[in-house]
Amino acid sequence: MKRERETDKPAIAAQDDVKTARPAGKVERLQKILASAGIASRRKAEEFILQGRVQVNGQVVSELGSKADAVHDHIRVDGKLIHPAGEYRYYMLNKPKQFVTTVSDPQGRPTVMQFFSRIKLRMFPVGRLDYHSEGLLLVTNDGELANALTRAASHVPKTYLVKVSGIPDENALNALRRGVSIPLGDPESSTGYRGREARVRTAPATVRLFRAGENPWYEITITEGRNRQLRKMFEEIGHHVEKIRRVEYGPLVLDLPPGESRELTAQEVQALYRAAKLTSPAKGGQPAALKSKPRSARPPTSKTSTPTLKRSKHAPPRPQ
Repeated sequence: MKRERETDKPAIAAQDDVKTARPAGKVERLQKILASAGIASRRKAEEFILQGRVQVNGQVVSELGSKADAVHDHIRVDGKLIHPAGEYRYYMLNKPKQFVTTVSDPQGRPTVMQFFSRIKLRMFPVGRLDYHSEGLLLVTNDGELANALTRAASHVPKTYLVKVSGIPDENALNALRRGVSIPLGDPESSTGYRGREARVRTAPATVRLFRAGENPWYEITITEGRNRQLRKMFEEIGHHVEKIRRVEYGPLVLDLPPGESRELTAQEVQALYRAAKLTSPAKGGQPAALKSKPRSARPPTSKTSTPTLKRSKHAPPRPQ
């Protein structure tokens, strides 16, 4: 009787069993496959695996070292079969205020995904802009790029226009430039050891006056993306933030009115990959931006307009 062929065995390999897996180049870590398919971030995908929610070829996989072939293996999360990404799409959205930067919201608030309801792909926002902030938001179905851009180690710069109450003195602004200690997380969840408030020091920032006034605007560039970071930074120097508008994200420069979106050009996609320290588009498909002209994802309604913003010469916000 012939022995069972190796190729009949499930294509799951522990980290140390690469030699018994399918040919090199097709086998990847499960968390990477899930992230590339847009199921969740790589960190969240790791939680799914540890919780036993992932199956490969009918077998529950709960070890982080596990690998699979995204094309040939049947991978399920919570019983739902996932499909490898086929065509990646990349959009810039000028997020209006009073939208949450999530796929869904348990409180029933409007989310940025309503601007992409006509796209029949599982899109998701990259990073965050809080409910009251506006400006440049990247939306894609390329999980690998999204994960790389939002890693703390990527140091991708993000530039904002910030309107504050009162006029900070130069010493206060220099403190922002050096880095300040801010509460970590939401106020209700920021209690640390022995009841002390958990805090973190921000990385150095670039700050310059954008428009003078009783409530001036500042242009500030940071390389982090902590929860409500800019609001907390200015609160630490005694000034309340009234408005926030993100105008640049890495190589991208906002050039749209609020509520409008457009597909990125091939050059912009490649620039994002360089900013994220990735050498080429993630496995699983060719980016649509590299195969066709940019297309606009029109929102349900959008009649509001704002000045076009150009790099290093941002149009001043309208007086309010």
